[in-house]
Amino acid sequence: MAELLSQSILLIPAFNEEEALPPLLVEIREHCPGLKVVVINDASQDRTCEVARAGGAVVLDLPVNLGVAGAMQAGFRWAVQHGYRYAIRCDSDGQHPPAGIHKLVAHMEETGVDLVIGSRALCENSFSNSLARRIGIGYLSVFLSFICRHKVTDPTSGFQMVNHLLMYYFAHEYPSDYPEPESLALLRRQGYTFSEVGVPFRARTAGTSSLHGFSSLYFAVKVTFALMIDRARSVDQAYSRSKLEAKGL
Repeated sequence: MAELLSQSILLIPAFNEEEALPPLLVEIREHCPGLKVVVINDASQDRTCEVARAGGAVVLDLPVNLGVAGAMQAGFRWAVQHGYRYAIRCDSDGQHPPAGIHKLVAHMEETGVDLVIGSRALCENSFSNSLARRIGIGYLSVFLSFICRHKVTDPTSGFQMVNHLLMYYFAHEYPSDYPEPESLALLRRQGYTFSEVGVPFRARTAGTSSLHGFSSLYFAVKVTFALMIDRARSVDQAYSRSKLEAKGL
């Protein structure tokens, strides 16, 4: 596990998270000393950039707001360019305890899948979302499990680890609207594999989520339509797992 962790980069997309970032970066240093951390500052209007640098992170300072998908793709490209073999994603709001990083790494080493998802649904001690959000996530879980032909319990989790093949794919092709659920459907069509491991989540340490109340249900409906459109489109096989393996990546 130590070898995989030494080959990994931690990517944190952040937008106006000056309050949540400092304690998160402290926790990361405590639980994963030596792990390279890159904060992708998505054109924040507060001091996100400054507190990230003060906390020891490398900062990718985006000139315009791209949203989490654009920020993550920028992070994946940076990781590929700098030769990292694995990328771990952790949201900046403090919901993902850094101690859980070791569970992602251990599961990646044990299973050899291309993507490991930290699932709050598989952990009894996780923070419980609102009823509306739980219904929305539950519905998406069933729908994605059906189209992926693989059980999905936490389709909106932002706590993930990808290997070098999937990182290369995401650096070139990454869903721009609803990256977490859409990427699962797309990567399965490209021959990639994924697995989930139970990881505890907690309430935000600062700020508020953009999804609350019945907006969570509206989000689930919009994602369903996006996934249905994705299924009707052909995929670019240039980035399929078999093609990238044939290139020796």
